[in-house]
Amino acid sequence: MNYQTDYPFLLSQLKAVTDAETDTIANLSNAGAVLHMNLEDINWVGFYLVRNGTLVLGPFQGRPACVRIAFGKGVCGTAALSGVTQIVPNVHEFPGHIACDGASNSEIVVPVFQGENLTAVLDIDSPVFHRFSEADRVGLEQCAALLGAACDWNTY
Repeated sequence: MNYQTDYPFLLSQLKAVTDAETDTIANLSNAGAVLHMNLEDINWVGFYLVRNGTLVLGPFQGRPACVRIAFGKGVCGTAALSGVTQIVPNVHEFPGHIACDGASNSEIVVPVFQGENLTAVLDIDSPVFHRFSEADRVGLEQCAALLGAACDWNTY
């Protein structure tokens, strides 16, 4: 299936909910809701925040999730360690995949930076194999850049 997400519209929605706010938790909470409402065939969307060299669960939409993920572990930890977006067409083939929701079959994880500092990762899961495309990577990296700049990461 070819998904056609309107990323310019999605970015305008994210800008609208973060424009007058810098609180990280508030912005990430609203961002998760906006993404959840606008992306088709996803079952989990949320953020893992960088805390003392590890990833800690932040705002999300979906089933309960793993609370802490080490850098280099699973898809989120790989994205955090490398600083590069990870698109996984089939999570069951990803070495060391951390299965928080057994319904997930594909995943994209996008690093979120403030300047050059990694502050979080955006994690999105889908029950559909091969759900995420290059267009999703580009659009979600733009979303992550917007959030990286909109939040006051020093308060958390």
